[in-house]
Amino acid sequence: MIVRIWEADVAPDRVDEFCALIASAILPKVLVVDGCLSGEVLRPLAGEADQVRIVGITRWRDEDSLRAYLGPMWRVRPMWEEQELEYVAGVPRVWHFEPFEAP
Repeated sequence: MIVRIWEADVAPDRVDEFCALIASAILPKVLVVDGCLSGEVLRPLAGEADQVRIVGITRWRDEDSLRAYLGPMWRVRPMWEEQELEYVAGVPRVWHFEPFEAP
């Protein structure tokens, strides 16, 4: 399993609107992609900063699933849709992790 963490900075006055867009229009499209196991959107507690970091976490079956969905640049290419760009400050960032299993 691969855990993909996507993060973007959003102006505080746009957080509710942006999170609603992600939860209602974007995440449902991702969750039906072959190989996507789960996904969620996280937001910080109110009043944390001038820019608010929104985090999306998706879990994928394997590298082939991510490559099929995002293409050969899946490791460095943040995924976003055109309608998200009006909300984010700068380019979203991505990281990938795998679960650690203690011996």
